Amino acid sequence: MLRELVADLDYYANSEKAAFFPRFFKTEAGQYGEGDKFLGITVPECRSIARKFKHLPRDDIQTLLMSPWHEQRLVALLILLLQYKKASEMEQRSIYAFYLKNTPHINNWDLVDLSCRDIVGAYIYNHPEESITLTKLATSDLLWDRRISIISTFYFLMQGDPKPTLTIAEKLLPDKHDLIQKATGWMLRELGKRIDEVLLITFLKRHYRDIPRTTLRYAIERFPATTRKQILSGKFPE
Repeated sequence: MLRELVADLDYYANSEKAAFFPRFFKTEAGQYGEGDKFLGITVPECRSIARKFKHLPRDDIQTLLMSPWHEQRLVALLILLLQYKKASEMEQRSIYAFYLKNTPHINNWDLVDLSCRDIVGAYIYNHPEESITLTKLATSDLLWDRRISIISTFYFLMQGDPKPTLTIAEKLLPDKHDLIQKATGWMLRELGKRIDEVLLITFLKRHYRDIPRTTLRYAIERFPATTRKQILSGKFPE
């Protein structure tokens, strides 16, 4: 089955996209995606392959996650998502633990963003005793762990619960990496959009002196231009 999956990926490989993706995903020396390799396959094509091989055994998923090819890792994560949604509670716990064990291989922003919300976020939402995991991820030295910590809180926002997003966002405010600053701003923006703009403004006002400019700009994107200009200058709506 694994050999057939790899053959399908090779069939969809596109040399033009493969040449473009390394620039888009910052793979040069010293950049966050250093050394990543691309076949040039789109996300919809990867989703199609994942559906076809949704019963792929865990050992084969592990093999894909350890691949140097970005799209092989992506398909592995998309298969995990499909399996998680149909899994029993015991199987969901196993997938959740497997995912966390493999975060060094979930090593680009798209891999994180397309997978963690509905595995890590969903599991912790349904098992509050696991909430400490978000804090552990937020304080990790690994960039991808930190991004997982904040993006996973998206699941809570979808259920109407802003607390984890606010908690993890506050922990990540000192983070210097733009991928974390952007992700934090994105989740704060979603909080304002889905739950309460006043709550968002209160958070931004309280942390205005410490919040990175990138995070702030992302968080207020949905506000009118005049309001954005006010907030950026330190003036907040009453």
